[in-house]
Amino acid sequence: MNKKLIFILIGIALLLIIYNATLISTSAPFEGESIVAIIGIVAALSAIVLLLIYWTSKKIQQSLDEEDKK
Repeated sequence: MNKKLIFILIGIALLLIIYNATLISTSAPFEGESIVAIIGIVAALSAIVLLLIYWTSKKIQQSLDEEDKK
């Protein structure tokens, strides 16, 4: 996975967070469709964290590969 694809996936996850945030009812945030929206927000945040961990691990792997070549 290259850097562009990771940024595209993070952008999609951010759009999903924004969309789900509009579905949360302020009067009853833990009932009905609001709970589904909260679960969607948590899932998108988890996806972002996983993508950032993956990106960091790839950077570490590249630096280790460069050290091995020297």
